[in-house]
Amino acid sequence: MLPPDDVLDLFAVPGEVRPLPGGQGNSVLAGDLVLSPGRDAVVADLVSPPIARLAVELDTWSGRRRRDLRIAVPVPARNGSWTVNGWGASRYEPGTRACTDLPVIRATGAVLHAELSQAVTEWPLAAAPPSSRWDRAERVAFGEDIPELSEFDDETGEFARALLAIRTPQPVGVQQLVHGDLAGNVLLDEADAPVVIDFAPYWRPVLWADAVCVLDAVMWMDADPSALDDWQTGLHRQAMIRAGIYRLLADEVPDPRPYRKALHFLMRGD
Repeated sequence: MLPPDDVLDLFAVPGEVRPLPGGQGNSVLAGDLVLSPGRDAVVADLVSPPIARLAVELDTWSGRRRRDLRIAVPVPARNGSWTVNGWGASRYEPGTRACTDLPVIRATGAVLHAELSQAVTEWPLAAAPPSSRWDRAERVAFGEDIPELSEFDDETGEFARALLAIRTPQPVGVQQLVHGDLAGNVLLDEADAPVVIDFAPYWRPVLWADAVCVLDAVMWMDADPSALDDWQTGLHRQAMIRAGIYRLLADEVPDPRPYRKALHFLMRGD
């Protein structure tokens, strides 16, 4: 998928583009910007400004060290909008490479969320809750929406019911702005500083975002399954149950088999 001419024009980039690896494979490099489709205009207009401010603050902080956290800066179009026909833009980070080391990704998430807890103290989307399949699944995972399991096949619905049955109302932490899709969205620059990309905003506990990261890494990035050992009891278990429900129900074509394999320990109880 290539961005149309009006997208290139409003983001003030040349027409020569090239695909970029990673993510869903739809992002392209145009000039010094990464352009990505499928962006929700309301979400981008409300979330991108504080993320951009934090990214610039991290880059320009006087005490910054070479390997400190960075965020790929969201960039607005010439008309002030953060999306054009569903395309969003962020600053290209040359010389970066994908980070697949789970401890590094989790450490990056810990620092990112500590920064976000200070930078963003209210949910930017409180008055305009997003309604993508990811957002609907996340609300089901936290017991805020009723799951429509009839739309899934029998095997998926059965495993979703099993997870929902062992979820409790127990809170798993204080809610704040978190990145709900960290695994696969952390790069390392030439100085080995972590660069966070493709911010997926949720107003949830950090422990849940960390659980999603660990689950994704074990399932899709060949991380050692022993990373799940610490998620078998207490708050960690409840966070992982919510992560499993969220990911299973958000998948475009859900396949419960890898979830059953990764999360088999949850069925044993505390």
